[in-house]
Amino acid sequence: MDEFGPLNLQPRPGQQWSAAGGKGKDPEREPRPRMRATYTRTQGVRHLFAALDLGRNKMYGHIKKRKRRGEFLEFCRYLRSLYPLDVRIAIICDNFSPHLTTKKDKRVGEWAEANNVEIAYTPTNSSWLNRIEAQFTALREFTLNGTDHADHREQGGMIRRYIAWRNRNTDNPRLRRIVKRANVA
Repeated sequence: MDEFGPLNLQPRPGQQWSAAGGKGKDPEREPRPRMRATYTRTQGVRHLFAALDLGRNKMYGHIKKRKRRGEFLEFCRYLRSLYPLDVRIAIICDNFSPHLTTKKDKRVGEWAEANNVEIAYTPTNSSWLNRIEAQFTALREFTLNGTDHADHREQGGMIRRYIAWRNRNTDNPRLRRIVKRANVA
């Protein structure tokens, strides 16, 4: 599991799922709306907590306003609820401070021990070893490139629809090509 973000509202260059304009476009379709300029982030940012189940090849995600230890544990509880308690699960994360147990805050370690969970950490500066990172490349390509979302609800809906589509179309050639190119481990 890992976090993807910050997800801020800004015009993003690139291709998108919608049909392109030009010679081959449908004459009945309206032209794409012009992208706006943004210089401030008045609506704040969001963060996607996401996990990839390697055995089932399924992606799970929740969008949160913050990415602190409490939100991390909330998402871990959700991941734990997907499996019977007698099945030990491993959650692979980077060394981002909310993932760690510290002398002051032992919640992560205590929760993991009480819930039959092993939290494994990638080496420092090596979060690219986590398989979810390649999925974020595909998510960016399919949902964020070429968009200009008006609000976080619209952006979150697009991300949720992408995750549902991705879980139904794991053998999609374009998706597989993007993930394979981004996978280094």
